[in-house]
Amino acid sequence: MPSRIKPPALLPGDTVGIVAPASNIHRDTLEAGSQALRSLGYTPFYFDSIFEKDIYFAGSAERRARELEEMFVRDDVRAIVCARGGYGSNYLLPLLDVETIKKHPKIFVGYSDLTCLLTYFADAAGIVTFHGPMVAKDFGRINGVELSSWQNALSGTSQWTVEVNPEVMALVGGAAEGILYGGCLSILVASLGTPYEIQTNGTILFLEDVAAKPFQIDRMLMQLKLAGKFNGVRGIIFGEMLECFQNPGKDQGYTLQEVVLRVFGDLGIPVAFGLRSGHVTQRNITLPIGVRSALTTDGTKVNLKILEPATTATGIS
Repeated sequence: MPSRIKPPALLPGDTVGIVAPASNIHRDTLEAGSQALRSLGYTPFYFDSIFEKDIYFAGSAERRARELEEMFVRDDVRAIVCARGGYGSNYLLPLLDVETIKKHPKIFVGYSDLTCLLTYFADAAGIVTFHGPMVAKDFGRINGVELSSWQNALSGTSQWTVEVNPEVMALVGGAAEGILYGGCLSILVASLGTPYEIQTNGTILFLEDVAAKPFQIDRMLMQLKLAGKFNGVRGIIFGEMLECFQNPGKDQGYTLQEVVLRVFGDLGIPVAFGLRSGHVTQRNITLPIGVRSALTTDGTKVNLKILEPATTATGIS
């Protein structure tokens, strides 16, 4: 696998560009998140056009693509953090000039609907991206961001262990190394059959979603399995899977973990469940997409270690 382009590290005082590639946003939640970035020592910056609306989008696809590309090109912007997800990032895929983005690698952070951009930049441009907290969703609320992973991932720490939350459990024991990759399950599945189809071979695959019923998760996992997307995957770790119940508040007679095991139990690779990254209750963990990692599941213990820096002082490694 060719070496990845690593963006420049984020340092105190650096400017963080805020973009809205998907759904429209509210000024008060964006400002709350911007203030949190200021408290961490960064300088938030966004264009006033970020508040535009077009049905449920943050303005036209052309506006959103132009905003995103300009943030990559601007010399004064060190990192790009998405305001929120929602829906609409897929409209940008055919509009973006991936060669321009490749020539100006930047830290790019988001989750949910932004998964399609995270994987596109990782696959087509070869840039390390970051599945992590967003401005108007996580930075804008108390205890919304897990700061140790944010600092380690974005500052260029050479090797570090993800501080997994206590609820993370091992479903299938084992140990594996691979390239950390993935994101929101429904968005990953939506890539199948398109020019932007996910590339999962040789990966430690991270999967998460929100408010999907167990049978819907089962169907999506089976679609990926039947499409061959688990061939060559070396380990799998699920997110918190927030609100993924058949009937909230009622005993459905089975667990989501049992559903997962029906799909993955025969693959012979380690499987873990419950990591807080993406749609979470609190303390959103930042995961670098496109770097070497190691997953170990032993009894009740789960260990996820990042084996190389995700950013560099010079921008390209």
